[in-house]
Amino acid sequence: MHIKSSLVLALALVAVSAPLATAVQHQPTRIVSLSPSATEDLFAIGAGKSVIAVDSLSNFPSTAPITKLDAFAPNVEAIAKYKPDLVILQSSATKATSVKAALEKLKIKVFFEVTPADISGAYAEINALGAVTGNTAKAAKVVATMKTAIAKTIAAGKRSAPIAIFHEVDNTLYSATSKTFIGRVYADFNTTNVADAADTADSYGYPQLTNEYLLKANPAVIFLGDGEPVSSVASRAGWNSISAVSGNHIVELPADIPSRWGPRLVDFYQFVSSTLAAIK
Repeated sequence: MHIKSSLVLALALVAVSAPLATAVQHQPTRIVSLSPSATEDLFAIGAGKSVIAVDSLSNFPSTAPITKLDAFAPNVEAIAKYKPDLVILQSSATKATSVKAALEKLKIKVFFEVTPADISGAYAEINALGAVTGNTAKAAKVVATMKTAIAKTIAAGKRSAPIAIFHEVDNTLYSATSKTFIGRVYADFNTTNVADAADTADSYGYPQLTNEYLLKANPAVIFLGDGEPVSSVASRAGWNSISAVSGNHIVELPADIPSRWGPRLVDFYQFVSSTLAAIK
């Protein structure tokens, strides 16, 4: 494996701030989504019937018309072949600004997706997509449902006293600090993120930790966002001394949920909540 995995690079790319999304004035009927999060949003708000193609990583819902389109290195010619009237483009994608300009030159509207810094940004994107697809009411309902479910979930799992956690982005020990979207989810539960002390090691909030660092930090809970089996983590050299390992508090998260900010954010919160609530 490379020193920095593709997953970490993807997370770092989408963490970069960008301009606000571009408003679209007509209701589209041929949408191409080059964002897994936006794809989930579109189907949740009732715009799925207008989605004709999605990028290669948009694996949810199962009915999404997945293609070989690349979300991180979009190809104008490949996108244009679908004759879309709206393209959802990540502002952090390679040459995103020039791709946007090229698509607009072809008279194709572009929704310039901005990666949210926190959950309010995620809600804002859902509402914005509702507005540009003619599904404002349904989008507002999705947001309201998410807010209610997440508030209930935080109340059920929030710790009265801080508890140390480690979120594993990949098995080379990249993690996510509290300044990232992922890290803010854990912070809502009054946790202490062991990656925060290494924040200066990475300007995007995804530092690579060392084995020695984690042994010393001794997290009480480990959340795996990389598909790594619990048994593999537990058998790592010296890790049997880590509280999370000896106490069997290692949780496998579905690999895509932590890196997406659509309606399944509720699932991420529920995973964290149920895990923390079970620890006395």
